[in-house]
Amino acid sequence: MKAAALEELVNNILPYWIRKMPDPDAGGFYGRINGMDNVVAGAPKGGILNARILWSFSAAYLKLRDPVCLEMAAQARDYVFHYFFDEKHGGTYWCLKSNGEPLHTKKQIYSQAFFIYALSTYHMATGDRESLDRAIALYRLIEEHSFDRKRGGYFEAFNREWGEMADLRLSGKDANEKKTMNTHLHVLEAYTALYGVWPDPGLKQQLAALVKIFAERIVDPVTFHLNLFFDEEWNCRSTIVSYGHDIEASWLLCKAAEALGKADTIKGLALKIASAAHEGLAGDGSLFYERDDAAGHFDRDRHWWVQSEAVVGFLNAWQLSGDSSWLELASDALDYIMENISDRVNGEWHWSVRADGTVNCEDDKAGFWKCPYHNSRMCLEVLARQ
Repeated sequence: MKAAALEELVNNILPYWIRKMPDPDAGGFYGRINGMDNVVAGAPKGGILNARILWSFSAAYLKLRDPVCLEMAAQARDYVFHYFFDEKHGGTYWCLKSNGEPLHTKKQIYSQAFFIYALSTYHMATGDRESLDRAIALYRLIEEHSFDRKRGGYFEAFNREWGEMADLRLSGKDANEKKTMNTHLHVLEAYTALYGVWPDPGLKQQLAALVKIFAERIVDPVTFHLNLFFDEEWNCRSTIVSYGHDIEASWLLCKAAEALGKADTIKGLALKIASAAHEGLAGDGSLFYERDDAAGHFDRDRHWWVQSEAVVGFLNAWQLSGDSSWLELASDALDYIMENISDRVNGEWHWSVRADGTVNCEDDKAGFWKCPYHNSRMCLEVLARQ
């Protein structure tokens, strides 16, 4: 697995972004490349995409020490500092016009978290103090405006001035609820990274509280799937099972607990979550997208990010349990990716393989949500764990 992951990272994933994504005219990176590998002129530049580019190349440089990765990370860092930060009200913009002007200025907490994650990792890779300072400032803004001091957890989104707004959704497919699993998962991930470079007692307390929220509020105590949407009182407002988020959470919770020095406390729960995700396995080693029994819905597409998380989550379950069947599942998932999701002709990965087995060349190769994050992170995790 290690050799395959390294080859995929250095010869297929990273070169695609190095070769095709830098925007020589407006600076930074293009906002979108469609499924046919064509740059979409004038596409907006998403904050999540840019934060994930910054994270991916920072993390790759930490492992590979390739100066080209450092150049890409520095380019991303400089663009983010110059264009994405709201110097008047604090935080980062949701997205920009292709020329760098603010387009949507809302403060989505999910997006703020990814900038913390990226800047913390860039600081770890380079020692850049300004990146750390900005990550800390974002953390403090989240705690000031988003943290629910009465019930715990974090509210979803705010307007530019950090005031209330009606539409809190991360994307059009999401429920318009005050709290979501997805935002909490990536605040957890961001705080884990920040704590690794800035071991602040207050941050440690909040990270520990996030682990507890997953254990007591978000993980279903009967099925051990993650519940996805909640009102402000933590009443569940969803019946969807997301297999990719299940398996992703199973190992990110372990990372957080390990950072806190309490790795053993989450081991049993992590294995139960991984076992719940296992229900979504197809016969070919891939992981289905999601199901909603209440709505009679079962999405059997194999999305790129879900397969990435399956590899890491199953590998993590093997390390936790010593049961070699988990390792076999991780290897099968990686084989499926190499044979079906990875684009060996044009580079990077396809968005998905449809339920009928056809490759999806309609959805983006790069864009607001299609970033070098899940797949490069998968490769780096395999290299670190094998």
